[in-house]
Amino acid sequence: MNRTDRLYAIVEDLRAVAPRRRSARELAARYEVSTRTIARDIDALTQAGVPIYADTGRRGGYAVDKAMTLPPLNFTPAEATALAVALGRVDGTPFAHAARSAIHKVVTAMSARDAAGARDLADRVQLLDRPADEPRPVPSVIQDAIVDRRVLRLTYLDRDGGRTEREVEPVRFATVRGKHWYLVGWCRLRRAERAFRLDRIVHAGTTGEPAPAHRHEDFALRTCDLVDRTPALP
Repeated sequence: MNRTDRLYAIVEDLRAVAPRRRSARELAARYEVSTRTIARDIDALTQAGVPIYADTGRRGGYAVDKAMTLPPLNFTPAEATALAVALGRVDGTPFAHAARSAIHKVVTAMSARDAAGARDLADRVQLLDRPADEPRPVPSVIQDAIVDRRVLRLTYLDRDGGRTEREVEPVRFATVRGKHWYLVGWCRLRRAERAFRLDRIVHAGTTGEPAPAHRHEDFALRTCDLVDRTPALP
């Protein structure tokens, strides 16, 4: 058994016995490898995001959180490739990292044979309209602040290159026909609604302060202006 097949088999083995545990010795005997190899395999799986937990001691072993893992999926290679192509379109958006994580989880949950077929097919798909430059990732702190309603502290460059420090109560993401993405929120410096272009945010950090609840409708007019016309940036 090659390593890829073994990693897949270990996850399914742990899923099958969950919430009970398998010891390293049991897994090593089952897959005819050393306990050190099993330890390396478990480390690789946890690094990939598989929720495996280890308990030490006489009755210890490895267990997987069944509620946080996917059973084998019946995606065909073509279906998985279609998902990868569709999710690849979100590059340059605030959801690029989440899209890569999602397709990784899908492929990991597929059978080894179908996953290999999907990778082979994906290697033969070429998108010619992608931008030449790799887009800058959006800091997760911005996404988390919108979800958790936390005030952000931004270092921001305006259209003329002027740098300012601002505290912002984040409300939503918006885009101008997919060309640029903006963080829309209440700027305490300007005491008004503002749209901050994500690629002009030099640094973002959370203050830990809860942000006042803003209804999305309160920012509807500004967002419509942002999407339909040239935005009035800070």
